[in-house]
Amino acid sequence: MLQIDQIQVNYGAAPALWDVSLHINPGELISVIGPNGAGKTTLINAVMGLNPLKSGRIVWEGETVSLLPPHQLCERGLALVPESRRLFTTMTVRENLELGAMHPAARAQRAQTLEKVCALFPAVRAKLDQVSGTLSGGQQQMVAIGRAMMALPRLLLLDEPSLGLAPSIVGEMFRSIESIHRSGTAVMLVEQNVSRALAISQRTYVLENGRVVTSGLSSELGSRDEIRKAYLGI
Repeated sequence: MLQIDQIQVNYGAAPALWDVSLHINPGELISVIGPNGAGKTTLINAVMGLNPLKSGRIVWEGETVSLLPPHQLCERGLALVPESRRLFTTMTVRENLELGAMHPAARAQRAQTLEKVCALFPAVRAKLDQVSGTLSGGQQQMVAIGRAMMALPRLLLLDEPSLGLAPSIVGEMFRSIESIHRSGTAVMLVEQNVSRALAISQRTYVLENGRVVTSGLSSELGSRDEIRKAYLGI
């Protein structure tokens, strides 16, 4: 479905990622974990066309898409929920959600998809006409994920969805991600909450200093002493 082949991304002359390779199978949920500054956000933004590649390539469903702009990637079935949500805070929840359904295929199903988003996040339904900047952090994250789902993605890219959320909301957020995955959408999850990420993903990649240092089944990585000590505090 998605193949990332030895990509390098620079910030100026400094490499932020190099020789990074990974893949996602149809309908799979993978996680990318690692310390702050490891390059996780750089990686997910590169997949979405927001960070240009210095070398390597990104292949989506057999097509090399390394040079495509984000809106064309969205039309092909990718959608990003960025770190810190990035809502238009002076617009209503409904307006934010409808912005996710801008390409023709998504626009044609906008009403039906909006109903699915409200079913996934019942708290959103009551807030549709409320200005999004007045919502709680958890509610804003629901809107951000809902906005991405309005694009009818086959691959949902999530950058730190639990960041800044109250512990009581984190569990609900991960249950929603699992529900999206069970519906058939593939998910690439970048997440600092390592225990949660390992618990819901099939496979995990560990990123450090811009490189993939290890990868494997999430259940197996979670039992490895070096992973438990470095990321789980055990």
